[in-house]
Amino acid sequence: MMPSLSILLALLLWSSLGVIVRLAGVSEIELIFYSSVVAAGLQGVILTVMGWSRHAPQRGHLKYVVLLGCVGLLNTFAFYYAFRHTTIANAVLTHYIAPVIVAFLAALFLKEKATRLIVAAIILSSAGLLIMLGGVAPGGSDTAGIIAGLVSGCAYAVIIILARTYAPRVHPLVMTFIPNVVIVVLLAPFIREFPLHAAWVFVLIGVVHSTAAPILYYRGMRSVSANKAAVLGYLEPVMAILFSMLLLKELPGLRSLGGGLLIILSGYMMLRNREEVLAG
Repeated sequence: MMPSLSILLALLLWSSLGVIVRLAGVSEIELIFYSSVVAAGLQGVILTVMGWSRHAPQRGHLKYVVLLGCVGLLNTFAFYYAFRHTTIANAVLTHYIAPVIVAFLAALFLKEKATRLIVAAIILSSAGLLIMLGGVAPGGSDTAGIIAGLVSGCAYAVIIILARTYAPRVHPLVMTFIPNVVIVVLLAPFIREFPLHAAWVFVLIGVVHSTAAPILYYRGMRSVSANKAAVLGYLEPVMAILFSMLLLKELPGLRSLGGGLLIILSGYMMLRNREEVLAG
């Protein structure tokens, strides 16, 4: 399968998450834990058949794959929380502030030059967030959901950097299996019961969204540039909003669309800036 097609298919699968999280009827912790149990079990069986010793990561890479699991938990929890406490449009559009966060962190910690384009994009994305927050009651559920979407976007920015750095060096299945094991270990102390009515959701997310989708994504990331992957990534919020409109009859408001478009535009500016830097 072509690398770009792998990424597009993964994003298409992930874009249905918002609707599924809404229909699950369980807490974020239960949803993440049990779907990760299903995913880790399935992936563990596949790796055993394939031969773990042939695909185990090098010792120097293992800590970063574990870190990917920790950041992935923060990303997933914040994203699911956003789905449940604001509109799906607000959740996915704030989540895709990630390219701006990547540029900001690079300028802050890696001493990369903060160009006028970067500053403009940060101002633009901030304006988008203010517009979205301006349409909700202070301290209300929507406010918490939008902030959670922003947190998930920050975590997603770190995941992009880790994935692009280690995807060529670590087998895609290993990069999904170890983070899922990490998530199960971290959440196990908080689990008290098994909501049987949601078992189908755990299996669906574990097999489709936590196994098939990330394997496709990491496989594509092995040979697709970070910029191209980020551009392709903008299919996800579009499809997620369409799913919410078709299946949940949830129409995004004008503030959500207006603020979200500013965030998307700021992310696109970051990608253009990155291309200019590489070309120059």
